[in-house]
Amino acid sequence: MTTQILCASTLYGAATLAAAVDTGLIRPADRRILLISNNAAVPEVAPPLDAMPGFEAIRDRFDEVLSWNAAIEPFHPSGWSPRTEDVPLWERHLRRLWELGDDDVEFAVESIQVNPALAVTGIFTGAAVDVYADGLMSYGPTRIKLDPLLGTRVRRVLHLDLVPGLEPLLLTEFGVKAETVPDEAFRAVLEQIGARTPAPEIPYDAPALLLGQYLSALDILTAGEEEELHLRMLRGTAARGHRQIVFKPHPTAPARWSRLLEAEAARLGVEFTVLDAPVLAETLYERLRPVLVVGCFSTALFTARQLYGLDTARTGTGMLLERLTPYQNSNRVPAVLAHTLLPELETGRTRTPGDTGRLVAAIGFTMQPRIHPGLRPAATAYLADGVTPDEQRLFPRRRLTVLGLPGGLPGRLAALSRRPAVRRAARKARRLGRTVLR
Repeated sequence: MTTQILCASTLYGAATLAAAVDTGLIRPADRRILLISNNAAVPEVAPPLDAMPGFEAIRDRFDEVLSWNAAIEPFHPSGWSPRTEDVPLWERHLRRLWELGDDDVEFAVESIQVNPALAVTGIFTGAAVDVYADGLMSYGPTRIKLDPLLGTRVRRVLHLDLVPGLEPLLLTEFGVKAETVPDEAFRAVLEQIGARTPAPEIPYDAPALLLGQYLSALDILTAGEEEELHLRMLRGTAARGHRQIVFKPHPTAPARWSRLLEAEAARLGVEFTVLDAPVLAETLYERLRPVLVVGCFSTALFTARQLYGLDTARTGTGMLLERLTPYQNSNRVPAVLAHTLLPELETGRTRTPGDTGRLVAAIGFTMQPRIHPGLRPAATAYLADGVTPDEQRLFPRRRLTVLGLPGGLPGRLAALSRRPAVRRAARKARRLGRTVLR
């Protein structure tokens, strides 16, 4: 017998799996388990995805729903993986707990580079693995150099075609091919979820919709900077003439951020509603048909544009690209895609590159040159053609210098830039500049 274990931590991810099942991308099996993981900082106070409104609409795709949190309690899913010597014990324990017996096991996981996907696939060392993309990160390179014993077990990457024509870089170092989950199948699943979700109490039709993110929790922005980012969304939307605005905060964001926005909306004289219900942004697209969707670099901006044909705008991506550290941060490619493909809220300008595929290949090499050495010629050719002033911030000169790419410092100056005293002076100057800007 074959048992499929499909792992998900978000309703969006579970919807992607449901669409893959509906279209036959995930083949039939004797038993299909949805293994849910609650990765919130404090899982005990955050609802798991099977408690989310609308989940029952996709429940029938799975024979059982099990909890990874319960299986490894009291450990946290994001921080725990078994010791190497304990792997056989954990496999025996989970086979008994989940009544797997001697079944052949197959996995579909998201974010293969981190736990819990690393942990669960590392326990079942002989199982085949499919990776599915819960968002835009599949377009970027693999975050870390994976153990070949895991990477060679991955059969394919399933992804939504959120940037038509762009092929994922994820796991291509192992020759893994990408397969697309059809747009119409995914949207059909979202419609089913929306139909089972209580209608949000919004007092007006076709408002502008602001999508909050919680970047300070990832130490990308400070709490104050993220507050200002949301205020920029509100001010920019009001400046474009929208008088009815809905804000969908991140589920774990502090409530005081919403109160600051309410006060600013009152000052600007616009009607403003905060939607606290834990629903997918796509459910709001179905119900509200917003005239504009505004965010920073959320995947939901691309589903709004690609699946629903809605107008979108982004703000704050320039600052975000400067703050992402290290340069290999896996949020970089999603941020670059938002920065270059979506119109800027304040100006309406779009920085669409001549060839998005070439740009992403160049970014991918500069992020992970050891994982993707074969991309050096593509990166060199792209940079040799000359980057525009808008693209310059995507390729820091220091990074280009270290990698010996066009646009870096000449050899003698490069050697000077590596001296500790010079680097300390440069860091001090950057800190001083940020202080002045604040």
